[in-house]
Amino acid sequence: MRMDILHAVNRARANRRAIATLTELDGETVQVFDEGDRPEGALGETLEKAFRSGKPTVLDLDGKPHFLNVYLPPARIVVIGAVHISQALAPMARLAGYDLTVIDPRTAFATPERFEGVDLIADWPEDALKDRPLDAYTALAAVTHDPKIDDLPILSALRAGCFYIGALGSRKTHAKRVERLKAEGMTDDQIATISAPIGLDIGAATPAEIAVAVLADIIRAYRQRSLAGKDAA
Repeated sequence: MRMDILHAVNRARANRRAIATLTELDGETVQVFDEGDRPEGALGETLEKAFRSGKPTVLDLDGKPHFLNVYLPPARIVVIGAVHISQALAPMARLAGYDLTVIDPRTAFATPERFEGVDLIADWPEDALKDRPLDAYTALAAVTHDPKIDDLPILSALRAGCFYIGALGSRKTHAKRVERLKAEGMTDDQIATISAPIGLDIGAATPAEIAVAVLADIIRAYRQRSLAGKDAA
């Protein structure tokens, strides 16, 4: 790989941005694309699919074979609440290839014994997220059912454009949450992106089943997410 291309890839990785490189197989021509770039025709369609899947591909452009490689930031899940759902979700997320962090200031719940091998932070979310800010490649799952703990990270996720935001609670609970979010300046369109009640509606009843529904919802949101710049006009 050429040094200038390597530097571009490393800069994107450091900033948790997606980048793609297009190389002419019969030559040395290399083009670099950000996730928001939208070339016309087959290249644009292939780029969009590649940025969603993370898979490299070979395509023909002007009668010449090209190799398209994509570099996506590792998708991660931040769970607010060291509860039974989080305990079930952690190993599932690992199997699905997602980094997962659990944050909960309640030290009676956030213990290494309950979350062995899990990235666990026993601190208030507003403090924990200072060092690990949310971004477009982060899914946030707020499951404490306590607005004193859940509300601020939900606000942070909305402002950061997280690809998934889910919040535990009934529709009545969420209606009160909506009022609090609007009081903080959030718009109806922003609030509508929250999955509440959290997870796909599969009739989940147990913590493990809810964890399955949450992870499935996260995966769907990630694979169907709006790509940077796609809807800009």
